[in-house]
Amino acid sequence: MVIVRAEHLVKHYGNLCAVDNISFEIMKGECFGFLGPNGAGKTTAMGIIYCFMPPTAGTVAVFGLDVTKQPSVIKSRIGVMPQDDNLDPDLSVLQNLIVYARYFDIPKKIAVPRAWELLDFVELKDKAHVNIKSLSGGMKRRLLLGRALLNNPELLIMDEPTVGLDPHSRRSVWENLTHLKARDTTIILTTHYIEEAERICDRVAIMDNGKIIEADTPATLMARYGGNLEDVYLRLTGKRLREVIV
Repeated sequence: MVIVRAEHLVKHYGNLCAVDNISFEIMKGECFGFLGPNGAGKTTAMGIIYCFMPPTAGTVAVFGLDVTKQPSVIKSRIGVMPQDDNLDPDLSVLQNLIVYARYFDIPKKIAVPRAWELLDFVELKDKAHVNIKSLSGGMKRRLLLGRALLNNPELLIMDEPTVGLDPHSRRSVWENLTHLKARDTTIILTTHYIEEAERICDRVAIMDNGKIIEADTPATLMARYGGNLEDVYLRLTGKRLREVIV
């Protein structure tokens, strides 16, 4: 079953073409990754998928629904983990989840046990009553993941889920995603980490300058072009991915 279908998607910001005529499909239960450097168009494509911004041209359907015509219905069925920390600094860890549940009209009697369950899932149960300001960067990323799962989303969208994390925290997030994949949750993520794409993604779309250059499984891409996934990126773009990360 196709969960997301984009056809000839274009997004302009003034004279800048952030997304340049891309088409792709994402299937139920798979983890699909947009791989590329900052400025490749990954975050813009994701923003259109979760109805944060409209496309300039082309179409995007999520669950068969047009993102420009039925955004509210789509948003009720997805979870979003943003790149930036937008947790409420005046609330505790537990309160951040309970308050956020109101956006989905989840009754408190359901939100509270669900919040505790998610804190256990992201290994933050012992931090439930701690203020957000005292959390490490890795803990905040894990809490953002837990918050994105509050409404039991059919589709989880993650923008650079492990950006800026130390190796231990990054692996912790990867383990959470592996568990979600085992539950048949559809996941879309952006990343500029080769190891993350190889380890987590069933398929990757390699992007540069707003275009999808290739999209396939990591194993197929490596077999087709030779070397590891970073070598593939170098062959397709003429850039070494780590050299263009800022």
